[in-house]
Amino acid sequence: MQSGPGPLSIEQPAIRAVLLPIKDLRNAKQRLRGVLTAEQRFALAEAMLADTFEAVRGVRCARKVFVLTNYEPAMETAATCGWDILREEQQISESVSVDLASRFCAEHGVTALLRLPLDLPLLQPADIDDLLATECAAPAVVMVPSRDGTGTNAILRTPPALFASHFGPDSFAKHRSEAGHAGARIIVRRNERLEMDVDDESDLRELLRHDLTDTATGQWLEESGVARRFRTRAAAF
Repeated sequence: MQSGPGPLSIEQPAIRAVLLPIKDLRNAKQRLRGVLTAEQRFALAEAMLADTFEAVRGVRCARKVFVLTNYEPAMETAATCGWDILREEQQISESVSVDLASRFCAEHGVTALLRLPLDLPLLQPADIDDLLATECAAPAVVMVPSRDGTGTNAILRTPPALFASHFGPDSFAKHRSEAGHAGARIIVRRNERLEMDVDDESDLRELLRHDLTDTATGQWLEESGVARRFRTRAAAF
């Protein structure tokens, strides 16, 4: 085979992926302790995880889905979906976990990584595809804030390990600051379904104002009597 006049520069296709960090659900939703029992908090977290998994199953723009966890039921579901499982030996914090996974993904060819939490019961596949399809050359970040504007409900970093994570109080401002220091283009998206996470009682009350038909979360809220209890209390005021 004869060699040509010189090497050709071939642009590699973008590989966009979804990262789902999942904690042990038996300890989930501690901020709802005042209104839900431990068993109810666990069941609610399981229902919301089921809704998140269902949405991710319908995504078309992700080349890969990574599930980062040490929670066996989540690994079993991920395996049936054909997703990549990143097994954790220990969980120090979500930020540490996401940053380790982001570096792993970058080392294995992922060019953009979208981190999603598990507690987005209104999430639809189109919401995820819309973020993944955003045209933004590296370095760039696409962020969706929480309902109150302080948290980070979705974050797409190009490249995946562009800057450190700061999930927790005021994470949106911290991520925006990190992105600025990294010289990244910052794109902020507002999406009612992506912004509707459930951390405390006010979130749960707001969620019940939405149409939860055909969601595992809505079914559990109705069958458990939690929805009826909240509606009764609201009517009394």
